[in-house]
Formats: sequence, C-alpha cells, structure tokens
Amino acid sequence: MKSSQTLRIAPDHPAFAGHFPGKPILPGVVLLDAAVQAAATAAPGCQIVTAKFHHVVSPGEVLTLEQERLTDDSVRFSIRSVTQLVASGTLRPTESAPTTREPQHGQ
Repeated sequence: MKSSQTLRIAPDHPAFAGHFPGKPILPGVVLLDAAVQAAATAAPGCQIVTAKFHHVVSPGEVLTLEQERLTDDSVRFSIRSVTQLVASGTLRPTESAPTTREPQHGQ
C-alpha cells in the first residue's frame, strides 16, 4: 500500500537557526522524524533501518513524503522536493511497542 503527504517546513522552523548561520539547511533528523511519524499512524513503533540524504533542503521548500508498506511490514520512504529526491530509506516496526513500567508500592 502506497501513501503520500505534503510536508511544509516553515522558513522560521527552529532547526534552521543554527544549521548553518548564513546558509540554513534542514537537518536530516527533521526529515527522518517526519518519515517515522507518518509511518507510526499505521504501525506504531518503528526503527530506522536505512537512511540516505540525497540533497539539502532550504527554508520554505515544499516536500512530498511517499511511503510504501512492503510484504515484511517494513516501510520504504522517499522525500522529494519539486525537482529532486532529497531523502530515502527504510523503516521497520519494532518487535513490540514500548511499555511503561508500573510504579511499585512504596516508591
């Protein structure tokens, strides 16, 4: 199953402030976070298996995130600007969703 969504990274996104002064580019972690968050809507708890950054993203660029669920339940993603591929990779569901530990009596 394939899906796509538009990513709009605001020109004043806080990640641009120090990355890099005078020539801001979007840190790759912001792109990975978008891919993981989108995958989490269908399968909570993913880990990054592969990731490649192909091109820099400048303030105000509109991106398209495309995802495809594979037969082994992993998710292949690509993030594109209007003209080119900027990031791609694969996410895999974790074995089990994280659980919270119940407090013990007396703690």
